[in-house]
Formats: sequence, C-alpha cells, structure tokens
Amino acid sequence: MAQKKEHQLPDILATDIVAKSRLFTIESLDLAFSNGEQRQYERIKGGGRGAVMIVPLLDDDTLLLVREYCAGTHDYQLGFPKGLIDPGEDAMQAGNRELKEEAGFGAKKLVELKQVSLAPSYFNAKMHIILAEQLFAESLLGDEPEPLEVVRWPISQWQALLTQKDFTEARSVAALFLAKEHLASRAK
Repeated sequence: MAQKKEHQLPDILATDIVAKSRLFTIESLDLAFSNGEQRQYERIKGGGRGAVMIVPLLDDDTLLLVREYCAGTHDYQLGFPKGLIDPGEDAMQAGNRELKEEAGFGAKKLVELKQVSLAPSYFNAKMHIILAEQLFAESLLGDEPEPLEVVRWPISQWQALLTQKDFTEARSVAALFLAKEHLASRAK
C-alpha cells in the first residue's frame, strides 16, 4: 500500500466569478504553488450540502433502478435514485426522501457505503452512496417533470446491467460495485 505524501496546498492569490447561472457558479482561481509556479484554474463552485445516490434492495436479489431524462446527454439513462441534500437534512434523511420521491419506496435500514467526489479537478461536490434495505411502499411528490420508470433488476445479473446501453453513469457503476462488495463481505 502506497504511503500518502504530505503536500502543501497552493496559496489562493485571487478568486473571481467568471459565470453564474441558476444552478452553477464558475470561479477562476489564481494559485501560487510551493515551488513558485503560478497558474489559473477554473472550477464549478458547489452549494456545499452535497448529494446522495441510493442503491435500493427490494429483497436479497432485486435492485431498484430508475430511468430518467438527462439533459447533459439528452437521453434517458438507467441509474440509481439520486438527488441533492436539502437544507436541514443529513445524508440518510435525504437518501430516504429521494428514494420515496423517485422510486416510491422508503427504507427502514440505510447504510452509507462511501462518500465520493465528482470530477474533483473542476467541481467540489460530494456524493454519499447509500445502500437502502427493508423497503416499504411510500411515495412523496418530487421535483421530476415526469414520472420516473422504476426498473427491477436481479443483482445476480449485475454483469448484464453493465452491458445496458443506458447504464453509463460512472456514479451508478461505482455504486453497483460498492453495494456488491458490501453485500459479499456481509455474507462471509
């Protein structure tokens, strides 16, 4: 296992807002590194609360996924329910709310599998990947513009899921592997 080398963070000499929309703020950073080099970076400034992705297990061999419209790729993608953490919520509360809004189920048991970053060179957002078990039917009205298609998938057929043309989101792929590893270690 490689040892972690201590790095000195660069000094931020200046920040400037380059662009702002309803969802994003793009910021430029003038940086001075410990070796004297100076560079300008740009980053998308996140809201700070983070987001959640939920891997719902309906039973021991059934995953729940949702198919929803994705503006970035202008198509429908199959993935796990996800969303932002609202003010006043922690990750588990947000995960259960998003599960109810997007899949029509709540969970009695939630386990955080890992916190991941999204494109850390350009974006400071974090996502909590949560395994949801002991599901029960309960729906909440969400912010989606249309009902999401809920897809049941046998976890024993996880390799076939990876071949699906609309299962491409890296966070969902990572969540699938984290959930499989967690379930395998628990079975030992």
